[in-house]
Amino acid sequence: MSQRNLTVLTDVALITCIVQRGLADTIVKAAREAGAQGATVYFARGTGVRERLGILGVAVEAEKEIINVVVASDQVDYVFERMFLAGKLDTPGMGFIYCSQLEKAATYIPPALVKKLKDSAKNKKASHNNKKAA
Repeated sequence: MSQRNLTVLTDVALITCIVQRGLADTIVKAAREAGAQGATVYFARGTGVRERLGILGVAVEAEKEIINVVVASDQVDYVFERMFLAGKLDTPGMGFIYCSQLEKAATYIPPALVKKLKDSAKNKKASHNNKKAA
């Protein structure tokens, strides 16, 4: 029987973007170009904001697309910015984006990548210790 391993990722964040239906593909493309490995998109229905923005003459559709992207913490600012710009979220009624630090996450990670990450962490630690000793 083969050994099963659980590799827990602790330095990751979840970016969630809520936009009007039909805009997700553009935002996902921008996230991938910025370094995200992939995204999950699903449909939802929004309420509340439509009525308040309606007085400004902005038509806000009730049908929404929600995009979830998990990225490494060192990528989060860049991916977040690219998604924001691609979705034109600085325009009233276009959507909302936020970020959450994840305590832990897990998925299949190829053994070669796990080794590379462990080696990289060891090298960083050794470099840090060498700087302390100097």
